Amino acid sequence: LDQMYFLQEKEREVLALFRDGILEHVYPAFFRAMSNVDHLGLTLSISMAGYVLGGSSYFQAFFFGFAWAGLIYSCCHEIYNSYMMRRLNTDMADIESSYLENPDNGFWVAEADVNGQTRVVGIMGRFNDWNGGVKVCHLVVAFPWRRKELGSQLSRKALEFCKERGFTRLAVDLSSPQTAAISMYQKLGFVQTASHSNTHTNKWFSKLARINVVHLEKII
Repeated sequence: LDQMYFLQEKEREVLALFRDGILEHVYPAFFRAMSNVDHLGLTLSISMAGYVLGGSSYFQAFFFGFAWAGLIYSCCHEIYNSYMMRRLNTDMADIESSYLENPDNGFWVAEADVNGQTRVVGIMGRFNDWNGGVKVCHLVVAFPWRRKELGSQLSRKALEFCKERGFTRLAVDLSSPQTAAISMYQKLGFVQTASHSNTHTNKWFSKLARINVVHLEKII
């Protein structure tokens, strides 16, 4: 587990892991939104409206409820997909330039043996000055290597890196459905200091999907 001087042949693996890691939050966010009491009530009401408007049609009831669920799913997908595309067109478009050519930035990669081949199984970046501190971003761990402290190891690497360079605060922004990541950072000493609904998409997408951005900080 080392800071990486970006290797061209690993770029495809890193970007693929990044894409998968961001988009995998869509389904959990959707199910979390749909299980909300308000959404359950709305789904039932909309299905009943379809039933009545369709002349006691169960098909209409199902169709109206399905359309409502589809709208919520689309909102969840748009939030994560737009974030992913924005990053792929900015800092992740040139990792070496964005992270490694600046001595105050960093990008870490964890590799493991997979069927006799070395594969990228975890990534993390340190980026963006922020009010006298710095932010970490893009922590992704491949599914088979989760619950094995790999995410914590990558985070500790970033903490050590920032401390060595004299930064006093480290921050991270996560979406509210990322409950496991939020819990991990809290165990590492991060404290939630803010929460907002600005997901850089239409504000109604965030409201309908019931997704907030959770801001955590740690004094280092």
